[in-house]
Amino acid sequence: MIDTLKIFNHDLELLNDNIKTIAGIDEVGRGPLAGPVVTACVVMPYDKMLEGVFDSKKVSKKNRLRLYDEILSKAMSVSISVRNEKRIDEINILNATKECMKESYEKLIVKPDLLLVDAVKLNIAENEMAIIKGDATSYAIACASIVAKVYRDKMMEDYAKLYPNYDFENNVGYGTKKHVEALKTYGITPIHRLSFLSKIIGEEECKRLYMERKAK
Repeated sequence: MIDTLKIFNHDLELLNDNIKTIAGIDEVGRGPLAGPVVTACVVMPYDKMLEGVFDSKKVSKKNRLRLYDEILSKAMSVSISVRNEKRIDEINILNATKECMKESYEKLIVKPDLLLVDAVKLNIAENEMAIIKGDATSYAIACASIVAKVYRDKMMEDYAKLYPNYDFENNVGYGTKKHVEALKTYGITPIHRLSFLSKIIGEEECKRLYMERKAK
């Protein structure tokens, strides 16, 4: 079991008379060829930190599902936001991620004294700090990472039922060999990010498909 208190002492050191509540924001889904980017913003209490919280990519699926329920149960406030493939293609993945993170923060019911963001500088809160590899060093960000990943993985499992040839239930939209082969065999789906596919289906084809999608 991961020693949560030892790993995330960083957050505890930030708490003081002026900082009593901390929110963490993280994203999941910046790199895949298909599906949305999902962000979560979480305000967690620090009097009893959940055991096993860590970077969602390094937590087993079984533990992620358990922690997801525990985080939602214990959190002072949780907000989840989504930006789909059309928005990603329209404004690029970085801007879509920032827009999504901003919305997650704005939808919080409990506004924190300090906002911790994984890597990205948002400039949306009066007291804000960007932390490189925050999902492995900040308890609040790690909790947000788990919430965002479980939420997005479930979305991709649902998409897999609509588009069964692409193995979305396993690759969650990332460009695995099986996914790329399916793209070449069956073409794109409505949830593919055209701005990510130029090396697979060709730049001109991506432009043509983008104009078709934009016209709908």
